[in-house]
Amino acid sequence: MTDTGTFAAIDLGATSGRVMVAEVGPGVLSMREVSRFANDPVYLWNGTRTAMHWDLPGLFAGACAGLAEAARATPGLVSVGVDSWAVDYGLLRDGKLLGLPYHYRDARCAAGAEAVHARLSQERIFARNGLQFLDFNTMFQLAADAAEGMLDVADQALLIPDLIGYWLTGAASTERTNASTTGLLGVDGRWDVELEALLGLPAGLFPGLADPGAERGRVLPELAARVGLPAGLPVTTVASHDTASALVAIPMDAGSAAYVSCGTWALVGVELDDPVLSAAARTANFTNEVGADGRIRFLRNVMGLWILSESVRRWQRDGSHVDLAALLDQAAACPPTAEVFDGDDPRFVEPGDMPGRIGAWYAERGLPAPASRPELVRAIVESLAAGFARGVEESAALSGIPVETVHLVGGGARNRLLCQLLADRVARPVIAGPVEATAIGNVLIQARSHGSLQGDLTDLRGTMAPALAGLRFEPRPSSRRRAPAGRV
Repeated sequence: MTDTGTFAAIDLGATSGRVMVAEVGPGVLSMREVSRFANDPVYLWNGTRTAMHWDLPGLFAGACAGLAEAARATPGLVSVGVDSWAVDYGLLRDGKLLGLPYHYRDARCAAGAEAVHARLSQERIFARNGLQFLDFNTMFQLAADAAEGMLDVADQALLIPDLIGYWLTGAASTERTNASTTGLLGVDGRWDVELEALLGLPAGLFPGLADPGAERGRVLPELAARVGLPAGLPVTTVASHDTASALVAIPMDAGSAAYVSCGTWALVGVELDDPVLSAAARTANFTNEVGADGRIRFLRNVMGLWILSESVRRWQRDGSHVDLAALLDQAAACPPTAEVFDGDDPRFVEPGDMPGRIGAWYAERGLPAPASRPELVRAIVESLAAGFARGVEESAALSGIPVETVHLVGGGARNRLLCQLLADRVARPVIAGPVEATAIGNVLIQARSHGSLQGDLTDLRGTMAPALAGLRFEPRPSSRRRAPAGRV
């Protein structure tokens, strides 16, 4: 009989990080947060402009403090795993970090994309890596580094969770699901050395690939002694791209379901055995990223809760007290928004006055802008639901998956208005939850690696389905008719 085990997840998000501890076994999942710490960008003058960076040393300190608390509160900790957002990385030389990693919202990304496309068209790039165009993808950021001369100095690059893992263990590797977001991993699952050469990037900048479930190493003795961790605590490689971890925790039938992993960004798509490399997929800006057990996450990045959270921050900076739960209740009572806005408009990517930008979007089209905060929140949520629904319909059509159910996980699963409006727009049931899907997927991979769970991804989902059940939202009778979903 398989025994339960206790595992820790370092889960780093775009606005905060936390350490979660979970007891996991067949059908058993008990999880609690032991530590949470802010992840605020750092703005530094670089001699030319003020650039946006991540405070990785601060995040590492927060993670270590959280792990120490987890170890004190949970004797017998079996393992720890690290996941985070994708695409960003640190540059190193002789094992030392050369500077704070850039934030994917930094303004340099556009110049990097322009430099890459001066060498290769997006069509040729997609044929090699199957990725959608996002100007902050790793390959474009590396092009910006090359223009600044940084790649003449660096001898290694580590993606964010791999960098945290390196500082924990001293062992460097690149986890495969996150590697697939760099643009430098071929559709065959190997580093595309030829593409690196075509782009003028140094070969071998990222270390070798590791799959979810492999042991990365053990916590360094001097670190364990300094922060109060168990000597020799294993660090397990998980599906370190947060969306890849989240998908592990969705109790879905991949043959008839779509998913929305909704946090700062929203990832909308289906899970497949093989990539979709058609011209239609490229034109629709869909991506083929690697998931756990070699599955393909065929999805599209769309705007997530960033617009809503940035609007709240703007009101708070103006001195207002904002009760988001109350605002959402008021928004639910507002009439449906007559015209939704395009959440993927580039104007909404950078921090700033989001309510003003939304108002400008409507004004430019001669449309009445939302007049009150509840109406603005309603417009935001309606617009997000419309973007998610479009992604669901497109992923079904491009992949041929007959989508019957949509699973919405992550922070967006708490937003009942969003879940209901999505169900209405797709005219299919929406299953909301688990909210903590990323951290759950992190510990499930660890539990399988250490023998507390067995089987492939389908087996894991089946075994854990009772513990992962979500809230069901049915489309209301007044919702629009369901659009056909077939291969294009």
